[in-house]
Amino acid sequence: MDIELRSGCPINLTMEVLGDRWSLIIIRDIMFGNRRHFRDLLTHSEEGIASNILAARLKRLLSLGFINKRDDPSHSQKAIYSLMEPAIQLVPIFAMIGAWGRRHLPVSEELSIRAELLEEGGAPLWEEFMEDLRQIHIIDPIGGANGTWTSPVLAKLTAAFLEVRAKSLSPAS
Repeated sequence: MDIELRSGCPINLTMEVLGDRWSLIIIRDIMFGNRRHFRDLLTHSEEGIASNILAARLKRLLSLGFINKRDDPSHSQKAIYSLMEPAIQLVPIFAMIGAWGRRHLPVSEELSIRAELLEEGGAPLWEEFMEDLRQIHIIDPIGGANGTWTSPVLAKLTAAFLEVRAKSLSPAS
């Protein structure tokens, strides 16, 4: 890890690594959206990240050991990004940030349903999700990127998201 240390405070060091506007969003999109290619991360970001910012943050997350990059065997000009263990261990942090946001900010039901399920599931669900992510990103990163291996927890979170989205898009009866 190559960062300039301002102090030895664990909160400060964590904020220096993850405190910029985009790093956690990129990790979130890889983790919860299984967006594993540059183009997917760029075009499917709810927040609309610029390509130069995405490239810079991916490079930084790679250098810090939060993600890994492999050539995609299905396309010579594509790369697959995978979470590494430090990023996978952020699941409880994401759950807590999402829970706090649901309580204190004007979130949408559609975009907060996963946070709600993670909060309700607590540590047992977080552990299960982290094991699923290890399978998808570390043990079988190519199969995980191509959808041949799916996470039961991610499938449950995605199904809940799609259900809420479908209700919000359907006309009132």
